[in-house]
Amino acid sequence: MKWKNLIKVAFKSIVKNKMRTLLTMLGIIIGVAAVIVMVAIGKGAEKRIQDQISSMGTNLITIFPGSMQSRGVHMGPDQGVQLTLDDVERIRRNATLALAVSPMVRSGAQIIGGSGNWSTSVWGVSEQYLEIRDWPLSAGEFFSNTDVRAQNKVCVVGQTIVKNLFANEDPVGQQLRVRNVPFKIIGVLKEKGQGAFGQDQDDLLIAPYSTVLYRLSGVSGHEHIHQILVRAASLGQMEQAQAELTSIMREAHRIPEGADDDFTVRNQTDIAATAQETSNVLTMLLASIASISLLVGGIGIMNIMLVSVTERTHEIGIRMAIGARGRDILVQFLIEAVVLSLSGGLIGVLIGFLATWIVNLATDWNTVIAPLNVLLSFGFAGAVGIFFGYYPARKAAALNPIEALRYE
Repeated sequence: MKWKNLIKVAFKSIVKNKMRTLLTMLGIIIGVAAVIVMVAIGKGAEKRIQDQISSMGTNLITIFPGSMQSRGVHMGPDQGVQLTLDDVERIRRNATLALAVSPMVRSGAQIIGGSGNWSTSVWGVSEQYLEIRDWPLSAGEFFSNTDVRAQNKVCVVGQTIVKNLFANEDPVGQQLRVRNVPFKIIGVLKEKGQGAFGQDQDDLLIAPYSTVLYRLSGVSGHEHIHQILVRAASLGQMEQAQAELTSIMREAHRIPEGADDDFTVRNQTDIAATAQETSNVLTMLLASIASISLLVGGIGIMNIMLVSVTERTHEIGIRMAIGARGRDILVQFLIEAVVLSLSGGLIGVLIGFLATWIVNLATDWNTVIAPLNVLLSFGFAGAVGIFFGYYPARKAAALNPIEALRYE
């Protein structure tokens, strides 16, 4: 029997029982649609994480106090030795792959101004902080190196503070009190949104690190700082810059060769790689769960095809009696199974696109549909049809023509 005739007979058999055909395809439809939606959600999560990591800064390298590993034991940052301003100065003098350097002193405080008071984070940084974080201003200006040296009581605030304390007025030029110390607002940061770890990046007040250390904390001498932020010369030189910073810090802290670091140097690539791995695991988990529906749909196709073989036993006997070979019967039933699965896959793709669009509209979640994943889902649906359709097709091809003709 020619291929054209085989396909024609297969389509006639499928169209003959429309309701049963639709119910047979339902598992495949749901499976393909679920895979597309779940993977789109996972890819959307991956893109959101990458965007949030990018918002942390361009070519960012962060130095934390304390070693992440000490004699094989995980310690975590902020253990033991602290970072100092002397470390910052050494990096500024000796680092050849650092475009900008800033210490960071963090503190929480209740601020008073505008329409009331607000509890926020206070960050003491250098005048190069915005360059490191690639964070533009929406109004006003940033403080200068002169402000840092003079310990001027000036600050820049995030959008969350503006919304809660200065909703109906321009905050630039206004006064704030931080722990009873008056600060003048000279600028407003552009909105950043949620960070990679879920924090509100706009709920902060930034001031010169010298002002935070001396006027808010009231300390002197070798002041301890929480972090050192460095912007590498380029993304391609991140590893070299990280190695250079490690060498400078080991020399500054007089760490002998072979001894563990008393600090931790992390770059943005490390954070991105960790987030990427987590996101990939999430996406694979979602896709695996959705793929179960495809397998269930395949089992449904096999069951219906077995029923079809039983119902059409007499027809199979007649075909064999007039010259059809077992291979022709096998191919015919395989074609029916593949047509069922591919038709269901096509409908599932359309429903998957529609469902993804609805998710975008109904939620704040941006989904990302990858064409390759759509093709893989559609191809997998065809493979399911072949795999689960082979046994019924084989059973039909193996029927004895005489017994098949006698079947009623």
